[in-house]
This record gives sequence, structure tokens and C-alpha cells, in this order.
Amino acid sequence: MPLLNLLRRIETTLLVSLFLTMVTLFFFSIVTREIGGTFASKFAWIGEAVRLMNIFLVFLALGLALERGRHVGIDTIRNALPHRYRTLLLKLIDLCGFLFSIYLAWLGYGLVKFVLMTGQRSPTLDIPMGWIYVAPVIGFLLLALRFGLSFFGVIDRFGPTSDQKAHN
Repeated sequence: MPLLNLLRRIETTLLVSLFLTMVTLFFFSIVTREIGGTFASKFAWIGEAVRLMNIFLVFLALGLALERGRHVGIDTIRNALPHRYRTLLLKLIDLCGFLFSIYLAWLGYGLVKFVLMTGQRSPTLDIPMGWIYVAPVIGFLLLALRFGLSFFGVIDRFGPTSDQKAHN
């Protein structure tokens, strides 16, 4: 599926870029504090920026983590069920996950609107705090997409991952 492959590539590129930017900024912050003296105070915004990037990193990775089977799950009962009942259970899990993810994205959207209306701004970056709450909205929409794709059989999130296939 070309669109899904494109989405995976965009997500991966964005996540790696965010992570590398966080590491670089944090390293720069440490160096400026150690050798910069009063000059370091000009970079007080880095700590807040790294924390905000970390929030986006976590939420933007939700969909990829689900698709690759990296979310925590208890599979003892699931694997012990006969194939017919296991398939039914997996569809039920995907449906519940989809509905819950959509609900959380909807709640997040309401929170974004509310916080933007308050006019609250971040202390050192001076950006509207409502934009920070966009991360869960996007993350839960990406999660809902993966639950939906799994429900309809487009992806097999319960099958062996590419890592597991390489080891066998």
C-alpha cells in the first residue's frame, strides 16, 4: 500500500529528526552551561524545547509502535484460544482500540481549543500552550488509523514483526 508506506516513511523521518534534534540541543545546553558562564542563560529555552519535543516524539510514535507490535499486551489467553475465537477476539480488540483512540483524539481536540482560548503561553519559548496539546490529537489519530487498518486486515499487527522474522 503506497500511501501507508509513505506515511511510515514520514513518521520515521520525523521521529528520527526530532530525536536527533533533541540530543543535539541537550548536548549544546550542557556545553554552554559548563563553559558559557552568563552566556548560558541565553539558552534557557532549550530545556523547555526538548521537553516539548519529547511529548511530540512519544505521541507521534504511537501508530508505528502499534503496527510493529511494540505496545504492551498480554497474549497468554489470546494465543491459547482456537483460531476462530482468536480472530474474533483480535477484531474486538481492534474495534475497541479504534473507538477509544478516536474518543481520546476528540477529547484532545477539545482541550486544544480550550487552552488556545485561555491565551496561555509557554514561559521561555512564548508559544501558545494549546499547540502542545496537538501532539496527543495527532498521536491518537495515527493510533486509530493503525487499529482500523488491523481491523480490516490491511496490516497484521499480531503477526511476527520484521525483527522476529529476521531472527528465525
